[in-house]
Amino acid sequence: MTRPRLLDLFCGAGGAAMGYHRAGFDVVGVDIKPQPHYPFEFHQADALTYPLDGFDAIHASPPCQAYSAGAGAAGSRDRHPDLYAPTRERLIGTGLPFVIENIIGAPYSHGFVLCGSMFGLRVRRHRNFETSHMMLMPFMCDHSGARPITIVGKGGRVAGGIRDYEHSRHADASLWPELMGMPWAAGTEISLAIPPAYTEWIGAQLLRAIESAA
Repeated sequence: MTRPRLLDLFCGAGGAAMGYHRAGFDVVGVDIKPQPHYPFEFHQADALTYPLDGFDAIHASPPCQAYSAGAGAAGSRDRHPDLYAPTRERLIGTGLPFVIENIIGAPYSHGFVLCGSMFGLRVRRHRNFETSHMMLMPFMCDHSGARPITIVGKGGRVAGGIRDYEHSRHADASLWPELMGMPWAAGTEISLAIPPAYTEWIGAQLLRAIESAA
């Protein structure tokens, strides 16, 4: 059977892409920066101008720096473009099922938050997901288990929404691929990625939406 095609905009190293692939999609990634370890077909291009035709669904992860507490604290928030609204407007215009992923604090209008604890991961990494179609949320965060892992980005910047957990512990970059479920990626590529487990769950529901509309 032909697998539906999903366009992965602002794709990064491919954490989201792998989850959608496991759910049953053929994935094409687009990012303005080179992504040498992206595990599927990749095009280096501007996500806001890349053609959207020929796909069955779209995922987008526009840059999060404009909404992060770190950017604001450093007085650099104004230096980062706000790409969330133009991305949403463009995806709505396609009429296709879409998902927009971003950090807590991004201006998403509706959707849900996923956490690594929902999938048995030590990395909590809370993320907003705005969706064009209603999705079921059968579980909640469970922070009662082992201490969460904090993944630290460049310059010691805490990434992943773990900053407010006092009893978290940092993980060496060599362990990030295993902790995130991204063994193909380099540790430093993972600092802003999301675990594939998130989009594998989302992708299964996207497939049902596509099948229902067919």
